[in-house]
Amino acid sequence: MVVNDLERKITRIGQSYGVTIPLEMLKENGIDPGDSVVVEGKDGEISLRKSRKVELPKGISSDFFDVLEETVQEHDEAFKGLVDH
Repeated sequence: MVVNDLERKITRIGQSYGVTIPLEMLKENGIDPGDSVVVEGKDGEISLRKSRKVELPKGISSDFFDVLEETVQEHDEAFKGLVDH
């Protein structure tokens, strides 16, 4: 069963705020209780997705993926050009 468009109230949790999400909706989207999630806000909408962070090998900086993503975005057109050749 697919769960969509639920209306929830924002609840105070200590110094933060939260919203409850039904377990069924989490499971349908590959998120388990205890998983880390990324919360993004843009244009009046908030989205939630499972974090893709992984354990990095010793000696790899914790900002490796941030730097990698910035580099890919910066050179996006060049990478697309490589695919065409």
